[in-house]
Amino acid sequence: MNYTEKFRPQYHYSPEKNWMNDPNGLVYYEGEYHLFYQHTPFASQPDFEKMHWGHAVSSDLIYWEELPPALPPGEDGSIFSGSAVVDYHNTSGFFNEEGSGLVAIYTNNGNQAQPGKPQVQSIAYSKDKGRTWTKYEGNPVLFPDTTLDFRDPKVFWHEETSRWIMSLAVKDRVEFYSSPNLKEWTFASGFGADVIGTHRGIYECPDLFSLHVDGDPNKKKWVLILSVGDCNGVNPNDPEPPAGGSGMLYFVGDFDGQVFTPGEAIHSIDDLKWIDFGSDFYAAVTWSNTPEGDGRRLWIGWMNNWRYAGALPTDKWRGHTSIPRELKLRTFTDGIRLVQEPIEEFNRIRSPLATLENVTIEPNANPLVNIVANKAEFIAEFEMATAKEFGFKVRKSENEETVVGYDAVMKKLFVDRTNSGRTDFHPNFAAKHEAPLSPVNHRVRMSIFMDWCSIEVFGGDGTAIISDTIFPDSESNGLELFAVGGNVKLVSLQINDLGSIWQTNDKAKEHARV
Repeated sequence: MNYTEKFRPQYHYSPEKNWMNDPNGLVYYEGEYHLFYQHTPFASQPDFEKMHWGHAVSSDLIYWEELPPALPPGEDGSIFSGSAVVDYHNTSGFFNEEGSGLVAIYTNNGNQAQPGKPQVQSIAYSKDKGRTWTKYEGNPVLFPDTTLDFRDPKVFWHEETSRWIMSLAVKDRVEFYSSPNLKEWTFASGFGADVIGTHRGIYECPDLFSLHVDGDPNKKKWVLILSVGDCNGVNPNDPEPPAGGSGMLYFVGDFDGQVFTPGEAIHSIDDLKWIDFGSDFYAAVTWSNTPEGDGRRLWIGWMNNWRYAGALPTDKWRGHTSIPRELKLRTFTDGIRLVQEPIEEFNRIRSPLATLENVTIEPNANPLVNIVANKAEFIAEFEMATAKEFGFKVRKSENEETVVGYDAVMKKLFVDRTNSGRTDFHPNFAAKHEAPLSPVNHRVRMSIFMDWCSIEVFGGDGTAIISDTIFPDSESNGLELFAVGGNVKLVSLQINDLGSIWQTNDKAKEHARV
């Protein structure tokens, strides 16, 4: 296996074969980042009755070693999304001799022991760094009173109350529970049932965590992450996410161990804060227990959309992750906002392709005409001039191109994948996606990560993000800098190749373990 099939991402994680969706159980433990994920090991379609937790590990979030599936389905039901924690104080009682270990908290779907309550929460533990797991004999540890949508537990240790806190997606709201031992859970509060404009689909994959604002250790806020599924009858009259289908929101506020209180009132859908304005960033959750002294809040998402997830034009594998990203809170004129940045570890696979400085880009003149790339990173800063639109055309050939640009009139960053390659597998795939982005001091910055089947664009200070999958021919590798309706000054441009994380299986495993 050399991971070179058509469209196979070269520096994004994907399983060797078959289906994957939501990242699960993200945890760092004894030198390894664990990436669990929804996985059907025997089919390229999502088989919800046979859903496993797939498993991969890495020492640096770049090179990954795929391990055998961690949690298989059984009489207790299939294994849906959830989280994993390090039980350092052995609150669960599972690690008397070892002192600590990993505990997974996950949803069982179709549990035969709870008729009429198909989604329940269960736990399992591992004493060997996640290689083998034992399901708790007292499962399930939490089950619903009424609703059938009761899933995706994300758990963390809350220092102030010395208790475990669980965020759980419960149809049209998030419910918070607390526990002293990961086995016995008490309802604390709910959030979201009355939040305007968020109920087009069911809630999924919540995540609650704290961040320092502007890097100030004396100023902390809590962030609640929420994925909203594609419309399935909850409230089809609610507006879609910016790119349609499934999408993600966030709320900044306070949490006292019981109740999450948003810091800004939500009076209309215009007050909602979207995480990504593209189609293909969903079910993202953060790593727990990042290394001491690191201090970063890191996460990763599934690069797909439930509107067309099962129809992607790939064969042996179907589904991959985004690049890992760092999350921060920064203060802007309109309030505290979540920003995303690519992780610094990409320096390990960067190598320069081209550099430009202080070049005026005019219509019908392309300074990148002699450069080709199927995967690359672009770091660019433009100074506004007379152009109404400017940016890059990538994965370009006579008949194909993906346009990453800026609309200077509407002040919007955009990705246009209308002619990006294969788009015929779903009527909603060919589209243009836009994110609001105002110039700062008459300048616009963008960082673009282009892989064999994806584009991730970080605009400005990291508040305008567009993540999209694309499926171009391998021969479509041309690049173009363009300007429309005038000229624009390219202040700086660095184009880097990003090496393959696969290389050979043995070498990738060596990197993942170092």
